[in-house]
Amino acid sequence: MSDVPMVLAVDAQKVYNSGPVKVHALRGVSLAIPRGEMVAIMGPSGCGKTTLLNCFSGLDDLTSGDVRIEGVSLASMDDDAKSRYRSRRMGFVFQSYNLLPVLTTVENVELPLLVARAPAREAREKARALLKAVELEGWEDHKPAQLSAGQQQRVAIARALVNDPAIVWADEPTGNLDSETSAQIMDLLVRLNREQGQTLVLVTHDAAVSARAHRILKMRNGQIVEEQRLR
Repeated sequence: MSDVPMVLAVDAQKVYNSGPVKVHALRGVSLAIPRGEMVAIMGPSGCGKTTLLNCFSGLDDLTSGDVRIEGVSLASMDDDAKSRYRSRRMGFVFQSYNLLPVLTTVENVELPLLVARAPAREAREKARALLKAVELEGWEDHKPAQLSAGQQQRVAIARALVNDPAIVWADEPTGNLDSETSAQIMDLLVRLNREQGQTLVLVTHDAAVSARAHRILKMRNGQIVEEQRLR
């Protein structure tokens, strides 16, 4: 299985019907992402970056074409199967963190494991280990409102990694952060990608962020129009 791409898209198209107007958000995107690669997707607002992430992760359905994750077509799965697959094999990091304010840091991180019915003690131990990995040891009992923006994003990253996903999807993960904190978050993502080998697909508008990836894909009008390999 190691030679099977983590993501393989063939002629992926997404059309939204907005009243009488059809919006072509993805226009025949074909793409292969090997295991362990860190890919940055760039382009102007409205070019299809977030639509690509949502469709390729199974959060939204394609209009036509196919996306295969670890060799399995998303179109072959019903909604329940896709939800189960995401909970086991995918992690998500968003610009807005999406932490639950009533839960502590460690409770936010362990939540995906508890939802997947992991034993409570095992979930807590793993959450603590991930918080240590993202340099938040000692902050386990703090609630999100007691954390800085950068710390909240570290919690979100730990939560995304707690189920040992094969692939992590990140939508503008540094968009709410100042440049220094953004650089620290990217240092963390690069280190975790190197040490844990997860495939990382990163949507960003920030050239300093994309420069840390292995490859940059630039989008315009729902298509990939340029590819740049960095390392």
